[in-house]
Amino acid sequence: MGPEATFVFGAAILIFVLVILASAIRIVPEYQRLVVLRLGRALGAKGPGLIILIPVVDRGIKVDLREIFFDVHPQAAITKDNAPISVDFYIYMKVVDPMSSVIQVQDFFGASQGIAITTLRALVGEMMLDDCLAKREQINEALRIKLDEVTNRWGIKVTAVEIREIIPPREIQDAMSRQMSAERDRRAVVTEAEGKREAQITIAEGERQATILRAEGERQAAILEAEGERQARILVAEGYAEGLLRVFAAAKDVDSKTMSIQYLETLKEIGGGASTKFVIPLEFTRLIQPFVGHAQESGQDKPQAGS
Repeated sequence: MGPEATFVFGAAILIFVLVILASAIRIVPEYQRLVVLRLGRALGAKGPGLIILIPVVDRGIKVDLREIFFDVHPQAAITKDNAPISVDFYIYMKVVDPMSSVIQVQDFFGASQGIAITTLRALVGEMMLDDCLAKREQINEALRIKLDEVTNRWGIKVTAVEIREIIPPREIQDAMSRQMSAERDRRAVVTEAEGKREAQITIAEGERQATILRAEGERQAAILEAEGERQARILVAEGYAEGLLRVFAAAKDVDSKTMSIQYLETLKEIGGGASTKFVIPLEFTRLIQPFVGHAQESGQDKPQAGS
């Protein structure tokens, strides 16, 4: 064997050794695990980090532990009231047991999708169309629970199921549109009537308050007016009483003769009027007694003066 052949042979052996070493050394990331099968027998999940495999004897299968999702294309289903609908939804899941996900099922993606479709049709078949359209959250939760019960033995955890769209037939959509339009019209009429009622109540309440305030104002004015009249009358009476007191005080210092003269002056003024009637008091004789007495006293005083 010549030198060139020896070089080629040595290079081939080196490449073979490198390939064997490359297949024996595996670096597993944190989000993955490596399920090792040695001569067909499962040894367990390895990783993360550097993993050494025996060439030809060991086989490593990578399993991703991150949460994954897949879209279930629109599926036809029939509701309890025989309405055909089309449902499109997402399934979110992740591997919690790498060994079971490799050994217990061949393709957990396809198996999960098939179970999701059959479970969806079973659930929709037990519900009315209105419930299917209004209770999406309940359908999502029911699908998640049923899927999780099945996929649990595969080492798969279904974290969520989200319905993206439910499409009823065209004629049902038209009927729903007409129903929503009628409902909006009804709400508009109710809202308008409610607004008118509130406006009438507000106006009536305002008129009532205005009437109350007006009556209260009139009452207060009447009270103030009466109070003013009462105060005026009190002041007049007090003035009149004070005048009488002053007259009485002045009359105490006046003798009977002066009063009699004043009385006669008053009678003179009465008699000097245009009337032809004369008023003679019943006590006239008693009133003139002082004058008679005074005249007698004057008559007795005159002879004494002559003597």
